[in-house]
Amino acid sequence: MSTIILGIESSCDDTSAAVISDGLLLSNVIASQKVHEEFGGVVPELASRAHQQNIVPVVDTAIKRAGIDKSDLSAIAFTRGPGLLGSLLVGTSFAKGMSLGLRVPIVDVNHLHGHVLSHFIREKADDPVPQYPFLCLLISGGNSQIILVKSYDDMEILGQTIDDAAGEAFDKCAKIMGLPYPGGPHIDRLASKGDPAKFKFTKPHIGGLDYSFSGLKTAFLYTLRDAVKTDPGFIEKNLADLAASLQATIISILMDKLDKAVKMTDVKTVAIGGGVSANSGVRQAVADYCDRHNLKAFIPKRSFTTDNAAMVAIAGYYKYLSKEFCPYDAAPYARVTV
Repeated sequence: MSTIILGIESSCDDTSAAVISDGLLLSNVIASQKVHEEFGGVVPELASRAHQQNIVPVVDTAIKRAGIDKSDLSAIAFTRGPGLLGSLLVGTSFAKGMSLGLRVPIVDVNHLHGHVLSHFIREKADDPVPQYPFLCLLISGGNSQIILVKSYDDMEILGQTIDDAAGEAFDKCAKIMGLPYPGGPHIDRLASKGDPAKFKFTKPHIGGLDYSFSGLKTAFLYTLRDAVKTDPGFIEKNLADLAASLQATIISILMDKLDKAVKMTDVKTVAIGGGVSANSGVRQAVADYCDRHNLKAFIPKRSFTTDNAAMVAIAGYYKYLSKEFCPYDAAPYARVTV
């Protein structure tokens, strides 16, 4: 009998549901929220209301696309945290209610674990997956971490941001440039047309494997402020070069620490995950680095880099096999580390 897991993701502003059968992905449905664009960032109250509107049709569509009936489900996996508390409450409450109705267990998933384990999502039986142990560079709007992954439930944070994450640096600098939210994809698009060596930005000097991106954001702000004083059209004239130089600096910061972690752990496999792993420059930098050092690289499909339920379902699948079920009185949490 197949083990079929329904995954539910509602940690931020994407409502997603996915179905996995014995580790193979059958469906992955995502409903994005456009309402936040005019505010330049996610509005928590609007996000939770949109989840309430979206979750029923999204789950229904995921089950239908998977070609199963809800009675076939072995368990329901849901993102318990970290994330926006109101958004998490919607997914948590729905998962509990559906679980009670179907009389199947629920499995709670750490959102960050989901991003790491996204590399184990298989669309075909022979899709390759990482071998333990491996390093994962987890980079998103809220997290920048280097994680030593020893098993699905044994992950050690070797380094992490002490302030802004890489994704925040992209988005905040994009806002300074007058680009729409979210700014990361716009920076990526513009960077392909610019000169990454045109502008030099100060890089932080943080010991160990920890990251810092707050200083870069400040340096970027001051560079533009001073330039605009003498040339009001400076940003518009140099948009592509600014984007390319910013992206190159962020990638350099990320790769310097990753290189130290590889040498420290002597791993043979490197993976990336999280929203920023969709960035073209980051993906190429990691691929090139692994090629130069004879390492195996795992770079996720872009559809698995953003918040999606497929990663929740695969993380829940492994927890289900170990009978790590969630009690019904478990509450969502806004903050947690891996």
